Amino acid sequence: MPLVDTAKLRIHYAEGGPRDGQTVLLLHGWPDDASAWSGVVPHLEAAGLRWIAPDLRGFGKTQFRDGATIRDGSGVAIAQDAFDLMDALGIGAFHIVGHDWGGRATYHMAAMAPARLLSATVIAIGYSPRGRFTVPAYPQCARWWYQWFMTAEAGAQAVRNDPIGFARRQWDTWGPTAWITEDAFAVAAQAFSNPDWVAITLHGYQSRWELRPMDPDYDAARAMVDATETLEVPMLFLQGGADECDPPEESEGLESYFSGGYRRQVLSGVGHFPAREAPMEVAHLVCQHIRGHAHG
Repeated sequence: MPLVDTAKLRIHYAEGGPRDGQTVLLLHGWPDDASAWSGVVPHLEAAGLRWIAPDLRGFGKTQFRDGATIRDGSGVAIAQDAFDLMDALGIGAFHIVGHDWGGRATYHMAAMAPARLLSATVIAIGYSPRGRFTVPAYPQCARWWYQWFMTAEAGAQAVRNDPIGFARRQWDTWGPTAWITEDAFAVAAQAFSNPDWVAITLHGYQSRWELRPMDPDYDAARAMVDATETLEVPMLFLQGGADECDPPEESEGLESYFSGGYRRQVLSGVGHFPAREAPMEVAHLVCQHIRGHAHG
C-alpha cells in the first residue's frame, strides 16, 4: 500500500477504482481505521469513482516525520493533513466522505477551502458551528463519559495502559453489535498500535475541554474555522438511528447552517459505525449524492 510524504507526516493510504474517475477521499473515525470502508469501496468502484482512504495521524502506518512535532489530534490538524495528502497526489477538487473524527475534519475542510470539495458526506457527527465544543445536556454528557475520563490523569493513564481495551469498549457500546467480528476488530486494532495513537487520542479529546498545546502551524486554519458558521459545500449527513454515542436527536435542526444544500438521512437500526454496519446503504446514498454534484 502506498505512502506519501507531506510537511508533517508520512501518510499511509489505500486506493482503488479507475484513475480517471472523480476522486472520493474517505476519512475514517475514532476508534477505527481505513478498513472501515471495505464494504463501501466496491460500490464506489462500480460507479466509476476513484477512492483514497488514508490512515489518519496517529493511526495505522501513518507516521510523524519529526519526533518534535506536537501530537495535535484536533480536527483542524486532521483536515489539513487531508488537504496536504491531496496536494501531494496532485488532486485539486474532490468529493469527501468522513466518519466521526473524519466527519469533523470534513466540516472543517468545508470551512477552510470550500472550492476544493465537490460534495461532502459526513457520517455520525452533527455539525458544530465554528468548530466549537459546548457541554451538552446531561444525557449526552453521560454518553460522552470516555471524553471526561481522558481529561483526568488517572483515566488518561488507564488508556495508555490498555488502548486496545479502551477502543473495544466503544465498539461494544455505541450501538448494535451483531456486525462486530473478532477478525474485523483485530484488523482495526492494528491501527491502534501506532506509537502515536494514544497521544493523538488523548490530545484530540482533552483539547476539546481543556487548554492543551496546539500546533501553531494550524493557527490560521483554526481562525478560518472559527470565523465560518455557514458551510456552502453540498452536504449529505448520515446518522445511525440506533447510535448510542451520538443519537439522532443530537443532530436535528441543523439545516440553516448549510447554504449549498443539506440532506439528513437516519439509518434505522444502525449504530455509530454505519459504513461497517450498513455498507450497501451508505454506498448507495453516497453515490447518489456524488452523482448530483459530479461537476468540476
